Amino acid sequence: MVCSRCKMVVKSELEKLGHQLLAVDLGEVEVLTTITAHQKREINERLKSFGFELIDDKKSKVIEKIKTLIIELIYYKNNELKSNLSTYITENLSYDYSTLSNLFSEVEGTTIEKYFILQKIERVKELLMYDEKSLIEISYLLNYSSLAYLSNQFKKVTGLTPTHFKQLKNKKRKQIEDL
Repeated sequence: MVCSRCKMVVKSELEKLGHQLLAVDLGEVEVLTTITAHQKREINERLKSFGFELIDDKKSKVIEKIKTLIIELIYYKNNELKSNLSTYITENLSYDYSTLSNLFSEVEGTTIEKYFILQKIERVKELLMYDEKSLIEISYLLNYSSLAYLSNQFKKVTGLTPTHFKQLKNKKRKQIEDL
C-alpha cells in the first residue's frame, strides 16, 4: 500500500471479511485477532483483485518497509530529510544500512539510492503536471540543493529537461508500484 486510497481499500475489504482492525498504515495492517491460514488465503484472494498481495517472508517485509519509508518521505513528509538517506532509513528500521542495501539490491535489482531518485523524479513529474509550483519551489520541496541539481538529475533519468517535460502534451508517468 503506497497511498491513502490504498489504505482505504485494504481497510474496507478486511472489514467486509469481518476482521477488526487495530491499525492500517502504509504497507502494514494490524488486526485484533489471530488470522488462520484459511482467512489469510481469503484475504490474499480479495486483495489480489485490487492489485495487492500479502507479504509474509521477512526479506519482503524489510524491502516493503524501505519502500514505504521512501514513499512517505517524498510524498508526505516532503522536506524532512535532515541527514542523508542511509541514516534516515537506519534510524527508522534499526538495521545496519549495508545489510539493508545489500538485501534491497539483491531482491529489487537496483540500489536504494536509485529507487529513491526514481521516486523523487516521479514526484517532480507529478508536481510539474499539476502546474501549481515553480521549479524552484519543487526543488526546495523535495530537498534538492539547487534547481540546477534537480534539472540535471531529471534529465539524466528522463532524457528531458523539466521545462521540456512540462511542455509535452502526453506526459506519461509510472505508477509507484511499477518503479
